[in-house]
Amino acid sequence: MKFIIGLGNPEQKYNGTRHNVGFSALDQYASAKGLSFQPKDKFKAHVAESNSAGDKIIFAKPSTYYNLVGESARAIADFYKIEPEDILIVHDELALPFGVVRTRLSGSAAGNNGIKSIIEHIGHDTPRLRVGIYNDLKGQIPDADFVLGRFNKEESEALQKTILPKAIELIDEFINGNHTADSHTLI
Repeated sequence: MKFIIGLGNPEQKYNGTRHNVGFSALDQYASAKGLSFQPKDKFKAHVAESNSAGDKIIFAKPSTYYNLVGESARAIADFYKIEPEDILIVHDELALPFGVVRTRLSGSAAGNNGIKSIIEHIGHDTPRLRVGIYNDLKGQIPDADFVLGRFNKEESEALQKTILPKAIELIDEFINGNHTADSHTLI
């Protein structure tokens, strides 16, 4: 069994923000694969399910705020008895330039409060799919305002045409057991 969790904030006003790129990746994946998310209060998340080679795959977008996503991750992992190495976290990464997508096998929070929450609830040994969001604007405004800001027009187009399709490809690789530490510069 595999579990893919996208990080973001649940309210509609956060749609399209840099911090919600994990939700965007899962939404595009679900659209491409014909999946639909349903609210599951016991998991504090919207959940979609599929199967691959006879294995169940759980996709989740927590309904907690970004900084508390570990609560949802833990509830799902405990219910389905999913090991940390079978959980893929899809999230924005302030330390990576926009256009870079990097996969990791585990790691620290590196200042990301959503990852910190997951580490507190599950541990460090969770694979990651990190989507770079850094641009020149970042140095001009506080981090919180930057991550809650929206992508500009060019970034939005690149996100839809190049970055999210690569994320879908990497999610499929994880599901198929081919997740490795790698970096992809797409822009």
